[in-house]
Amino acid sequence: MKSKWPEKLRKGLHAPADALGNLFVESFHYLALFGIGAITAYAAVATFIEMLEKGGISVDDILLLFIYLELGAMVGIYFKTNHMPIRFLLYVAITALTRLLIGDVSHHKAPDVGLLYVCGGILLLAFAILVVRFASYRYPSTRVIDANGKDMDDGKV
Repeated sequence: MKSKWPEKLRKGLHAPADALGNLFVESFHYLALFGIGAITAYAAVATFIEMLEKGGISVDDILLLFIYLELGAMVGIYFKTNHMPIRFLLYVAITALTRLLIGDVSHHKAPDVGLLYVCGGILLLAFAILVVRFASYRYPSTRVIDANGKDMDDGKV
């Protein structure tokens, strides 16, 4: 007959180790989010001060501030929902490509095939947003919670 004490000891060690691991992971998670949020805010303020010192504001500068705004919104939404909204990353990418497009056309040589590549990238990202929005509407992620409050969808029940 097998002794049950090793199994009880294993289970007794598992719960505190699991709790400690969760504490470390969540602590790092929030520390990283605070860091990203602080760096984004700092970069936005530094860019704004630089624009004021320059004495003029270009469309490039305004689009850069929009990129910082979207990054800050992503961090805020992630804090509140614990989910990363992929659409915001796509918006940032479109804004960055638009900034590149405007800067290239207004500050450099005549438009060439590179202009078509950037416009094609913007079009692809816009299509990706359409696909993501359609998919989230058509196939929403739902969470089934049982009577005890446990998540039935995460496979731990």
